[in-house]
Amino acid sequence: MATLDVFNMKREKVGSIDLSDDVFATEVKEQLFYEVVKAQLASRRAGTQSAKERAAVSGSTKKVYKQKGTGRARHGSIRAPIYVGGGRAHPPRPRDWSYRPPRQVRVGALKSALSKFHKEGRLVVVDRFELPEVKTKGLILALGALQAKKKALVVDAATNENLVLSIKNCEHHQFLPPEGVNLYDLLRHDTLVLSKDAAKALEKRCLRTPGDGATPEPAAKPSAPAKASSKAPAKKPAAKEAAK
Repeated sequence: MATLDVFNMKREKVGSIDLSDDVFATEVKEQLFYEVVKAQLASRRAGTQSAKERAAVSGSTKKVYKQKGTGRARHGSIRAPIYVGGGRAHPPRPRDWSYRPPRQVRVGALKSALSKFHKEGRLVVVDRFELPEVKTKGLILALGALQAKKKALVVDAATNENLVLSIKNCEHHQFLPPEGVNLYDLLRHDTLVLSKDAAKALEKRCLRTPGDGATPEPAAKPSAPAKASSKAPAKKPAAKEAAK
């Protein structure tokens, strides 16, 4: 088990917490960072780019001039891409750029990022992240006391309203609940500040198997064997007598 020091809001050690080595002390696989961040950024693309082809622009379809005898190039319509105001050739179309890497890759990248923060000494675990009032200045002073003056990602329960509202005006700091922690936001911050409950929630999230929480489907009942019928098969209707 990985043992991390737990601090109060003045960065005084008040205890320790044991977390799984598979989450906070595993091998850092940076190749997974590229795969997951690329997928996250691709999923953020709007994909709304669009342009009109020659069939969609307005304009006459009449042949500009006759085919032969003029010595000029052959043209059929002023909607052609070569004309000003004509349609584009092979225009862009709306499309969905998003894709989802396998869960094993996504969870592996998240574990590697958490382990990277821990190994580099950029992970701070606090007992409880308490602010007396909604005040951005108070939050800045608290992060300074925790030695997280630069870009800090603070993770705590979404019910901590004083923290959520105080951090909104911070340009370089961000708040996320444990279920919203993602690789892109982790890697673009310098310090990760976790509450004890958030650390346990992240550990549980990373160690969860795909089948956890799913209700098992009821087993299908075997079909009853068909009963043998004692009745004789019905006779086919007799053919009509030939007309005399």
